[in-house]
Amino acid sequence: MTPLRSELRMIADWIRPGSHILDLGCGDGTLLHNLHEHRQATGYGIEIDQNKIVKAIANNINVIQTDLDAGLSEIESGSFDYVVMSETLQAVRYPDKLIDEMLRIGSEAIITFPNFGHWRCRMELFYGRMPVTPSLPDTWYNTPNIHMCTIHDFEQLCQDMNLRVVQRIVVDRDHKPSVTARMLPNLMGEVALYRLQNR
Repeated sequence: MTPLRSELRMIADWIRPGSHILDLGCGDGTLLHNLHEHRQATGYGIEIDQNKIVKAIANNINVIQTDLDAGLSEIESGSFDYVVMSETLQAVRYPDKLIDEMLRIGSEAIITFPNFGHWRCRMELFYGRMPVTPSLPDTWYNTPNIHMCTIHDFEQLCQDMNLRVVQRIVVDRDHKPSVTARMLPNLMGEVALYRLQNR
């Protein structure tokens, strides 16, 4: 089993024991497996990549194969305690609609994304290039990312959607909190983690 990235460990710390989880873009099921082992959580993953689905099933994770852009309309409202989406927001066609769906089917949404306002991104753009950074490792022509945003952009979206930010953590390139990321999150934070609820 793949060890948890530090970002996923932070997500795991937010999950109450015994919770029911839906993990969007669950990959090989590492997070759900860890939550089952250490938090007695139950749940499902949603994944589109066949190879990742095979790995998740091998890790005893229940996986639904579907494209997140197709929506979550077949899932009953209020079915989950948490709906998690880790570093996938920027790759979906309609992020706002998907967040709305996450909070329809779950009491809380936990979302992480790479911050396009980070100083490395700004420097690359200053020199006339699309950013390639540790949190955005793909080149412009082969990236799955179609909706990059900054921390300021995301918080404006939350305000526009009348969502409550329960908790926010901004981390550096090693996925660790730092003083500079805390003081200047939009400039120094590489990855942002949010817990959201409907107001």
